[in-house]
Amino acid sequence: MNIAIAGTGYVGLVTGICLAQLNCAVVTCVDIDETKVAQMKLGKPPIYEDGLEELMKKNYELGKIDYTTDYKSAYKNADVIIIAVGTPERSDGSANLDYIKAVINQIAKNIEKDCLVVTKSTVPIGTNDKIESYIKENLVNKVRVEVASNPEFLSQGSAIKDTLNASRIIIGTESKWAEDILKLVYKPFNQPIISTNRKSAEMIKYASNNFLALKIAYMNDIANFCELVGANIEDVAIGMSYDERIGDKFLKAGIGYGGSCFPKDTRALHCLASEFCYELKTVKAAIEVNEYQKLKLIRKASEKIEQFENMKVAILGLTFKPGTDDMRHAPSISNINSLIERGANIFAYDPVGIENAKKIFEDKINYTMSIDEAISEAEVCFIMTEWEDIVNYDIKKYKKLMKKPIIYDGRNCYEVSKMKNLDIEYYSIGR
Repeated sequence: MNIAIAGTGYVGLVTGICLAQLNCAVVTCVDIDETKVAQMKLGKPPIYEDGLEELMKKNYELGKIDYTTDYKSAYKNADVIIIAVGTPERSDGSANLDYIKAVINQIAKNIEKDCLVVTKSTVPIGTNDKIESYIKENLVNKVRVEVASNPEFLSQGSAIKDTLNASRIIIGTESKWAEDILKLVYKPFNQPIISTNRKSAEMIKYASNNFLALKIAYMNDIANFCELVGANIEDVAIGMSYDERIGDKFLKAGIGYGGSCFPKDTRALHCLASEFCYELKTVKAAIEVNEYQKLKLIRKASEKIEQFENMKVAILGLTFKPGTDDMRHAPSISNINSLIERGANIFAYDPVGIENAKKIFEDKINYTMSIDEAISEAEVCFIMTEWEDIVNYDIKKYKKLMKKPIIYDGRNCYEVSKMKNLDIEYYSIGR
């Protein structure tokens, strides 16, 4: 079976590598960027993801995967075409489907044999019906073509693991022919397959991501209240986690969620509901709580610090979560922008996110190669991402290296009692 994948971001590249790894098919990854394709042929991934580079080199050398800008050849020979391009949000919160439209136009003009088109990109409910209609109406060759929905549930930082060991595979189809093909594609994965219609599959993706975003927002809301009443959010989370109906995932309080999924998908679903004159009140609340939570540290600090003008401020962690170089919707962005506006002299550290941060902040902040360098002579430190080297950092160094050992920890990296014993002014979330 020949599989072509449109798009080589997190979803497309990881999907292609995992399909090749399990000997499912001959995989061709298509991208419009020639430089990016050339780098991937050398085994250099365009994203930071644990284990990805090793698998890229291995499967490319074995001839099980290839990368190309020649979409015509890739689609002409494909039995299955997986669409995994981005669907960024528009200014009104709706999903931008321009990349999808470009790909399906190429597919309609170039497929020469019966083909199943599979949408992995996150799209509004009903989009796959429109994709199938467009392709069929614009076919150049007389072939059978159907569209299936196959949403992804990987997490950045653990994408390979999440794909190879998924909790379930969702396939949304409108015929047994399409269903059988997708089941054959995923048979080597040996994972539970939930088969439904296309619209239900599209909704499962949005419902899942929005529910997880809700859990995070809820815990942050409770954490804020814990501070007012003197409770400890970590103890509260542990107590909740023993209830099997709640579980122990996504109960960690902090400064909000970021990344390419939760912010986009919550806004997109809320926007889609409004088109049907319906308000998803819980989703709206999650969006509002998350936006408020992002600047919680700055608000806390402003209660103690009158002005940041010319003050050396350390920022530890830039990416939206550890294990990825992704800066999209990272809470650090709004915090750093606020500090820049207040005249702070910012020294930032992140183990892998510096290059992407430079695209956002350019030379408005200073970039450091170590925690020591970032905090040295700093008058205040903000922790934005719970990278392992930050969590395991020798906390005595904060007092030794900082001009004033004042820390605002947005990820609850350290024990309050230990920081207090070292006479470090330490503020965290919900504790």
